[in-house]
Parts: sequence; structure tokens; C-alpha cells
Amino acid sequence: MLSRTSVRTALAALAVTGLLVAAPSATATTRDSATTPASTAQSPSAGVTVKMPSAVADRLGTDRRALVDAVSADVLSRSHDAKGLAPKAAVDKLADEGRKVVVDVRTVSRDWARGVAYVEASRTQHGEPEGWLYIAHRKDGRWVSGLEGDREFADHVAKSPLVGKTERQTMTAYAQRKATPQTQTSSVGVLANTNGLLLPWMPDYYMTLTGGAHSSSGGTGYWSSLDFAGGNASGRVRSSREGTATSMCGAGGGWTRVIHPGGFSTDYYHMWNATYYNGTSIARSALLGNIGTDTCAGGSATGAHVHWSLRTYDANYNGQYTWLNGRTIGGWAWWNGSSQYTGCATRLGVTACPGTAIYNRTS
Repeated sequence: MLSRTSVRTALAALAVTGLLVAAPSATATTRDSATTPASTAQSPSAGVTVKMPSAVADRLGTDRRALVDAVSADVLSRSHDAKGLAPKAAVDKLADEGRKVVVDVRTVSRDWARGVAYVEASRTQHGEPEGWLYIAHRKDGRWVSGLEGDREFADHVAKSPLVGKTERQTMTAYAQRKATPQTQTSSVGVLANTNGLLLPWMPDYYMTLTGGAHSSSGGTGYWSSLDFAGGNASGRVRSSREGTATSMCGAGGGWTRVIHPGGFSTDYYHMWNATYYNGTSIARSALLGNIGTDTCAGGSATGAHVHWSLRTYDANYNGQYTWLNGRTIGGWAWWNGSSQYTGCATRLGVTACPGTAIYNRTS
């Protein structure tokens, strides 16, 4: 943890962004900076980028800073790259790396608010950012924030008027089974079940595998991600299964998360022309966007592709990137290679390694 003398005086910059579902290209951004008083220099939201529609900002009024503080504190306590640091020191460290902490407040109703928050990935390597859905409730004059995986998030999902009936059913369907997704078996001959998840394009079309199993961040962690490009699917990225979809970067951003009812969720990154979703119920193979090079939340991309990641979504509503090794996706069993990006897939005696075009199969 940095000493007080090493912490710079902050500029509390709030980027208020209008997110219009019908016109994502009309997004406008303004900034209003003011020197942070010494008494609030350790505010969790000092230096955090804030997005919210003007109508939401007006409704929250002066209470919006307290809401952003509550969500920011949760984000910084959960971020892998902010652990062990005071909030201000964590934001400064990330800023020095060219990375932002973003709190997106999308909807409010009385004493409830919900949105998305994320920590940008490093722009020096290929990888995905850290991101969470959140719901916050104001009780006794204090905002209580819950991020995916928090006890508060589960409580808020059950009670918040900002969670629709269909979305609530999807998010609770697996939790009500009092179980977690099937664990990896030690038997090579038995493949782990993923409840019929497809690869991220239309069934019976193909794309080329450009990156075998690797970490979602491009660094450490479970090798949960695959990269795909080209093929005869016209570059269209589609949901691996039905569920509820959220555009993590907002309108126009190329990062979407889909929570599936079977105990998994999936992330899709680097898309362009992405459809805007906000906890929206979608069908299997719903259009999400096109393969691209978007880095709305950091990372890097040298050619148009989709960075697809598998996550569990357990009984505690906790989304975690998980292993691909031995799991079947799109009819193919996926296996780790000797290093990241080198892994292959097998199906009916055929082995497909990076550079191979593979069909998306339902069985």
C-alpha cells in the first residue's frame, strides 16, 4: 500500500455519457473536473470514469456521488489488479498503466440503481477486462452496492424492481438447483457437460480457430478463452445459448456478456456494430455483433476476430472464468496445448488446431 505522501492530489473526473439504445452513434461525452478537497482525497470514486444518461444523473442529483463511491469501493475490492491498495492508490496505479476504472449507471428507480462496472485491460497485450453487473439499493440514506458474486447482489436480484421477471428467472434458474456446473473429470474419456453451448456463430457454418485455449486476460488464470475469425458465417457473432445479454461497454461497445440458465455465462469481445443489450432476454444464436478489433475496455487486437470466454455462473450468482480443457462446445471437445493459444479441439476422430476452419455443431 502506498504511503500518504506518495499519493498524488487527485482530479475527480466524472465522464457523464448519454447511452441511447436507439442511437448508439449519438453518444456524447462531457467532463467536469474539480480539485478534490483534502478531506475527501480517499473517496473511492476519485479519478473513476462515470457514465450515466442525463435523465439518470438528474434523478440522482447530489446523491450520485455516494452511489458511485459505493460501487467504486466494491469494484476496487474485487479487482485482481487493485488488491492490497487503497482506492486512490489503486486508481492511480491503473491510470499510470493507461487503464480506467469505469462505473456505468444505467437505470434508477426510487432507491434502486443498476448498471455495469469494469477495470480496463492492459492495452499492451491481448486480453479481456474485468467487469461486473451491479445492483445498488439505498437504505437508511446509504447506498449498498452488490456486484456479481456478492451476497448483496443475490439479495438485490430477488428484490429489485430493476430486474425483470424473465431476467430474474434466468439468473436464479441455476442457483435454485443448489449445485455448480459439472466439475472436471479425471477420466479423459468422459467430457464435461456445458449444457449445449455452441460456438459463437450460427450452427452448421464455420469460422477459423485463430487462438486455442488461453487466459481471458492473456496472462494468468484458467485458460477459458478461444479466438475465431473468417469463415462463411459472414463475421456475425452470435450467442452460444439463450439467456440475458448485457453490453458491458455500453452502446457502440464491442463487449457483451450473456448469462445462461444452465450454470454458465459467456463473454464476447472485440466486436464491431454490436447490438446494444441491457439485461435483455435473447434466444440461442441471437445476433451480438460482428468480428472486429474493438478495444472499448482495453486489451489489443491485431486482426478482426471474436475473443470468446467461458464462465461459470454459480449458485451465488458469481461469474468466474473457467477451464475449457475437456469441455464440449459446439460439438468439439477442447484441450489445452503446451502453451496458451496452441490448444486444439477434437470431434469424431478429427483434430482441429489453430489455423483450422471448424463447423459449429449442435451435437
